[in-house]
Amino acid sequence: MGITEKIRFLMVRRGNMSEAELARRMGETPQNFNRKMKRDNFTELDMRKMADVLGCELSIGFKTKDTEEIF
Repeated sequence: MGITEKIRFLMVRRGNMSEAELARRMGETPQNFNRKMKRDNFTELDMRKMADVLGCELSIGFKTKDTEEIF
């Protein structure tokens, strides 16, 4: 599941929020946000803003392939 699909899932779970409403609450234009959704391309700052608006915690990490250690 890509980031865009996860965002859409959360938008529904968090009150059926539209893309335009999420964009406005993040301080972006709906047009710019829609382009990011189509490309499935978000910056870390975008992700943090979305998490805040959607009432979620953002967790980003690395897991090694050989030992599966999480950093």
